[in-house]
Amino acid sequence: MASSIQALAYFVAQSKDVSTWQRYAEQVLGAQTAPAPGGGLYLKLDERAYRIAIVPGAEDRYYASGWELPDRAAFDASVAAVRAAGVEVTPADAQTLAARQVEALASFVDPSGNLHELSHGRTAGESAFVSPIGVRFKTGRFGVGHTVLPTLNFDASLKFFREVLGFGLSDIFVFQPAPDAPSMRIYFLHAASGRHHSLALAEMPSPSGCVHVMLEVEDKAEVERADQRRIEHGVKLMATLGQHENDRMTSFYMMTPGGFALEYGWGGIEVDPATWQTTQTKQVSIWGHDFSVGFA
Repeated sequence: MASSIQALAYFVAQSKDVSTWQRYAEQVLGAQTAPAPGGGLYLKLDERAYRIAIVPGAEDRYYASGWELPDRAAFDASVAAVRAAGVEVTPADAQTLAARQVEALASFVDPSGNLHELSHGRTAGESAFVSPIGVRFKTGRFGVGHTVLPTLNFDASLKFFREVLGFGLSDIFVFQPAPDAPSMRIYFLHAASGRHHSLALAEMPSPSGCVHVMLEVEDKAEVERADQRRIEHGVKLMATLGQHENDRMTSFYMMTPGGFALEYGWGGIEVDPATWQTTQTKQVSIWGHDFSVGFA
């Protein structure tokens, strides 16, 4: 079954101090910001009103993944499929619809406890994106990027996203962080957009609610410039510059104000959902990506 989900349209993070995200977004990421309802913040990466929503809360953490459907029929079919799988679906109230700026939205919790939002129909108009520091992000039909979620109930979660929501399997990686450590599965899933993966399921815990998110830029040099901005603003490095084996992304990782990591990258490959054959990665990266710095 091919996925009707187009891409990861947005994600939502919770913050005890929304102003920390504003500084980080504008000065490190290169995003525009604008006030959001209820004291929140929108992070704008393209012509859309936002791609990242920050909401005030008692914890600094990842809150929800927002998946976009192309029309009402696809939205209704996806909601029905989730319900038929025995998963409770909660329709959004008027306040949430206004905050997310969509015509319809429904949320559910996956078998590993992660919150997701299905939506369609944007109600806000488009406006030009002007980065405060000249960054251009690769978004459009590819969505905001990708998200990697903690997935301890791995088999049930994989079955849910493959069989209920129709995600395709791009790549399989069995990760052993140390010779005496247990292996962990990380499976990379694509939606309809053609981004190598919009979602990855990682068989590991993450108290922040997310292992990492990824934003992709259109200029390779921008990745190095972002690393320099990270240093200037005292943002913790989570993995050094490198290139992944599976999606060929050249990137580095840094911490966010939400307590989860953010991969800032360039050059990820695209896949044809109709013909792509699942690969099996043997190593995290072709070169670089020293993740030990994140534990220093």
